[in-house]
Amino acid sequence: MQIIDAIRLIVFGLLSALVLVGAVWVATLKNLFRAALSLGLVLVGISGLFLLMGAEFLAFVQILVYVGAILTMVIFAIMLTGRLQTTPDEPLPGSRAIAGVASLALFVILSAATAGIEWPSLDGGEPITVAAIGQQMVTTLVLPFEVVSLIFVAVMIGAMVIAGDRGRGSTR
Repeated sequence: MQIIDAIRLIVFGLLSALVLVGAVWVATLKNLFRAALSLGLVLVGISGLFLLMGAEFLAFVQILVYVGAILTMVIFAIMLTGRLQTTPDEPLPGSRAIAGVASLALFVILSAATAGIEWPSLDGGEPITVAAIGQQMVTTLVLPFEVVSLIFVAVMIGAMVIAGDRGRGSTR
């Protein structure tokens, strides 16, 4: 058992490093297409972490929905707009330091808020089946899925409008 635990710890470390490096690339790369591919790397790493925790269904949904659908839509929108490079304005002096301090403060606040929580044990109770999850999705979670689908439609329409403006000689 100790060898299996050591292997799990190594795999956890590698997946965590993959997610962290990918997240840094998403935030720092100037090429939007490469940043989107880095986001895919992050999402695949998270699905690997789900597999490591024994949540195979969540890992499958992570790959299917986030990598397969949402990332494809993001890349499609980037290609429609034709803006592969970010052109940020000159940042305010000290804005990076302020953002770093704010991020660290938020991390400390969230860590302190969740440190005292007693998480439920997985030892007792029935396992949740895929059928039960599917039943929840078509009964109580229908509205959130419909709202997300409307947001996706709005994003695609916006991308097409931006791409159409570029074709008419606009200087956006």
